[in-house]
Amino acid sequence: MKLLKGKYSKEEKRTFKLHLAYSILEGIILGVLALNEFVFIKSLKGSNYELGFLFQFSMIVFIFLVFINEFIKRLKKKKKLLRWIGLLTRGPLFLLLFFPHNQETLTSSSIFHYIFLALFFIYYFGNTVIYPLINLFLKNQYAHNNFGKLYSYATSVNKIIMLVATFLYGILLDWNPNAYTYVFPFVAIIGIISVHLLAMIDYQNPGENIQPVKFMLSVKNSITTMINILKGNKPYFHFETGFMFYGFSFMITVTVITIFFERALHLNYSSVAFYKNAYNILAIVLLPYTGKLLGKIDPRRFAAITFGSLTLFIFFIMLTDYFPNHFMVAGIKVYPLLVVAYLFYGIFAATMALLWFIGSAYFCKSEEAGDYQSVHLSLTAVRAMFAPLLGVLFYELFGFTWTFLLAIISLVIGIGIMFWSYRNEKKGVDVHTAG
Repeated sequence: MKLLKGKYSKEEKRTFKLHLAYSILEGIILGVLALNEFVFIKSLKGSNYELGFLFQFSMIVFIFLVFINEFIKRLKKKKKLLRWIGLLTRGPLFLLLFFPHNQETLTSSSIFHYIFLALFFIYYFGNTVIYPLINLFLKNQYAHNNFGKLYSYATSVNKIIMLVATFLYGILLDWNPNAYTYVFPFVAIIGIISVHLLAMIDYQNPGENIQPVKFMLSVKNSITTMINILKGNKPYFHFETGFMFYGFSFMITVTVITIFFERALHLNYSSVAFYKNAYNILAIVLLPYTGKLLGKIDPRRFAAITFGSLTLFIFFIMLTDYFPNHFMVAGIKVYPLLVVAYLFYGIFAATMALLWFIGSAYFCKSEEAGDYQSVHLSLTAVRAMFAPLLGVLFYELFGFTWTFLLAIISLVIGIGIMFWSYRNEKKGVDVHTAG
C-alpha cells in the first residue's frame, strides 16, 4: 500500500488494511457524533444537566470493565463477541428514525430526551468491549516499533473522513435541524459493519489453559489485576495519576463549552462544524509526526505536550468571553480568539488521539495491552462519575470564567506530575523496550 513506507510483515499489512477500513467507517460515525451534544441542546432543547449526562455516558460506561475485563480476557471467541456487540449496541440507533420532527412535541415532554440518552448509553457501552480489544488485536499483530506509526496513519485517515462528515452534517442540520433522525439509522448500519471489520483481524490466543470461573470471582480477579498493575508499575501509576487531573479538567469543561457556544456565542451548526474541522485539519497534518514522536519519547513527556495544548485551548476559549469580536463569512461566525484556541486544540487532538488509546500499551508487554487499557478506561469512568455534572454545577454557580480557571489549574497539576515522574524515575524498566 502506498500509505505504508518501509518494511512490514504480511500480517502487519493485512491488519493495517482492516484497521484502515475500520477507521474510515468510524470516521463517518465520529464526524456525526462530533455535533451530537450540540444537536441535543439546540435541536432537542435538552437541559444543561441532561447534556452533562449525555457526555458522561460516553465515559462512565467504562466502569463496567471492572466486571467484564476478566470475562473478556478469558473468552476464547473474542471475534464472535465483537460481532454481537456491534449488532446489539449500534443497531438500536435505528429507533431515532421514529423521533418526531415537530418542535412542540419534542419540548412538551422529556421522554424523547430520555430515549435519546438511553440509546447513546447503549451505544457507548459497546466501547467497553471494542476499545480494549482494538489494543489487544493490534498489539498482537503490529511490531512494537511500528505500533504508534501504523496507528497514527489509520487515525490520520480517520480524521480526514471525520472532517468531511462533520462539515456535511453541519450544513445538513442548518438546512434541517431534524436531520439527525435519518442520519443515525445510517450510522447504525456502518457501525455494525465497522466492528465486523475489526473482528476480521487475526488474533493469536496466548495458548494458556484458562479455566472458567464464577462471576464474583471473575470480578474479584479483574479488580485484583487492575490494582496489581497500578501497584507494581510505578511509571504507569504516575501516568494514570496525571491523567486523572487531565481527565477532570477535560470533563468539567467539555459540556460547559457546548453551553458556551449555544448560550454565549449563539453559534449555528455550520459554525460549530467549522471550528471542529479547523482543529481536525491541523491534527491530520500532525498525526504522522506525533505517531513517530510517541515511539521515541517517554509517554509522560508526550502527555505533558498534550495537556499543555489543552490548557492553552481552554485559556483562549475563556478570553473569547471577554473579547467577543467576530465577523461573518458565508454564514459562519468567525471569532479570531476562537480560531487560535482551536489551533491549540488541533495539537491536543493529534497527540491525545494516540495517547488516550495506545499510551498505556507502552508500559507493558503485548499480551498485557488489553489489561492495561482496561485499567486506563476504568479510571476514565471513575472521573466521569462526577466531573461532567460537577462542571455544569460549577458553571451555574460561578459562571464560565471560574469553571475554565479550575480546569486550567487541574491541567497544570497533571503536567507537573508527568514531569516529576519522568525526571525522578530511577533505574528500572525501559517502557519502550517492554513487550
